[in-house]
Amino acid sequence: MTVTFLPDFLWGAATASYQIEGGAREDGRGESIWDTFCRAPGAVLNGDNGDVACNHYHRWRDDVRLMADLGLNAYRFSIAWPRILPEGVGRVNPAGLDFYDRLVDALWASGIRPFVTLYHWDLPQTLQDRGGWPERESVAWFAEYAEVVSRRLGDRVRDWITHNEPWVAAMLGYGIGLHAPGLRDPAAALRAAHHLLLSHGEAVPILRRNSPGSSVGITLNLTPIHPASESEADRAAARRKDGFVNRWFLDALYRAAYPADMIEYYHALWSDLPDFPADDLKRIAVPTDFLGVNNYTRHVVRHDLRGVEVQTEYVRVEGAEYTDTNWEVCPAGLSELLMRLHRDYAPPAIYITENGAAFPDAPDANGEVNDARRVAYLRGHLTEAHRAVTAGVPLCGYFVWSLMDNFEWALGYSKRFGIVFVDYPTQRRIVKASGRWYAGVIGAKGIEDEQRREMQSPG
Repeated sequence: MTVTFLPDFLWGAATASYQIEGGAREDGRGESIWDTFCRAPGAVLNGDNGDVACNHYHRWRDDVRLMADLGLNAYRFSIAWPRILPEGVGRVNPAGLDFYDRLVDALWASGIRPFVTLYHWDLPQTLQDRGGWPERESVAWFAEYAEVVSRRLGDRVRDWITHNEPWVAAMLGYGIGLHAPGLRDPAAALRAAHHLLLSHGEAVPILRRNSPGSSVGITLNLTPIHPASESEADRAAARRKDGFVNRWFLDALYRAAYPADMIEYYHALWSDLPDFPADDLKRIAVPTDFLGVNNYTRHVVRHDLRGVEVQTEYVRVEGAEYTDTNWEVCPAGLSELLMRLHRDYAPPAIYITENGAAFPDAPDANGEVNDARRVAYLRGHLTEAHRAVTAGVPLCGYFVWSLMDNFEWALGYSKRFGIVFVDYPTQRRIVKASGRWYAGVIGAKGIEDEQRREMQSPG
C-alpha cells in the first residue's frame, strides 16, 4: 500500500544558526555562549567551533537554490540572537536583521515557507555574564529580542517557534555541563528551564501582535521512555525519566502545572528548589497554535542509584540497530509518541520539527554518498508518522534533521546528520542518496510502493 500524505502537508528540512552560519565575527555579530564554550579546553570534540561551520552566512543563496532543487516547501532555521542584539539587549545591529530579511525573501521567492526559531541555544555571552537563563531578568531579555525580530520579519513570517528544546538548553547547559555555558548546578538548571518556558509565554503575544495571522508554537525534544523490565523499580525509573524529559515541559505548557511527582522528587534531592509561582505557570500555558516535536529515538532505562539523571541508567537493546550517536533506531517510538501527545495533551496541530540520524557518511569513488541506512531510517519514521495521522493525530508537517551536515554541538564535526554532505575544507555540497530519496517522497507526497519494497529488501 502506498503511504500518501495530504496535499497541504509540509515537507521541510531544519538547521540552526550556530550550526551552519559561520561568519562569527562579521558584520557586527556579538559573541554567544557557544563561541565561549568552544574555547574551553576539552569542551568540544577535537576543539571544533562554529566560526565557519557551513559558511551559510555567505552561501545562503546557493543553499536556498539547493532546497528548491530538493522540492522543499518549508525550511526551519533559527535566528542568531547575538547577530541581532550584539549585547543581548539595547543596541540593534541592522546588518544582522538585513541578513535574515534577505533570506526570508529568497525563501518565499523559491516557494519555501520559512519557519523561524527565535532561540536555538546561542544566548549572547553578555547576558550569560549577567547570570543567563537562571536569572528571572532573562524573561525580559527574550521578550525584547522577540519584539525586535518580529517587528522586522513579522509581515512575511507566518510560522514562529519561540524555543528549541528548552530541556537541552537548561539541563545540558546548566545542570550537566555538556553544553554551553557548561555549568553543573541542577537547581540552576530548573530555574533556567522555568525562565525559558516563562519567556516563551511572554513572547507568544508579542509575536502575534507583530505578525498578525501567524502561527506560534514551541519545539520540545520528546522521547518515549520504556522500562528495561516490569519490575517496580524499573517502572518507577521510567516514570521519573519521563517526568524529567517529557512531562516537566508538557504539563507546564498544557496544564499550567509541573508534575506533582517530580516536584516531590526534586524537593527530596535539593533543599534549594526554586519557587514556581502559579501566576508564572498560567503565563507559560498561553494557548499556542502548534507543538513542534523533535524525536530521534526511544530510551530504555532501569533503576540505578548512581544515575546522574533521576537515578536511571540507559539500557542497550540487544539486537537493535544504533546510529553513529549511539541512539537506537526505533521508528515505532515516533508513532507511539505522537499518539500519546494527541491523547494526553491535544495540541491543535503538531509538526515533526526534527527527525534524522547520524551515520559515518563519505563519498565513494564516484563522488556519491550512498547512505542507505539513513534512507531506511527516514522511510521507517515517515511510515510511522503516517500511522499516527491515520489514528487521528493532527500532524501537519515533517522537517528532516538536517538539511546538511553541520557543527553538532559538543560532538563538533564528528557526526553527520545531513541529507546533503558538506566537505568542510572546500564547502562543497553533495546531495546524498537520502536527499534524492526525500526529494522523491516530496514529489510523490508520500512513500510509493516501490520505495516500500526497497525497505524490505536485503542490504
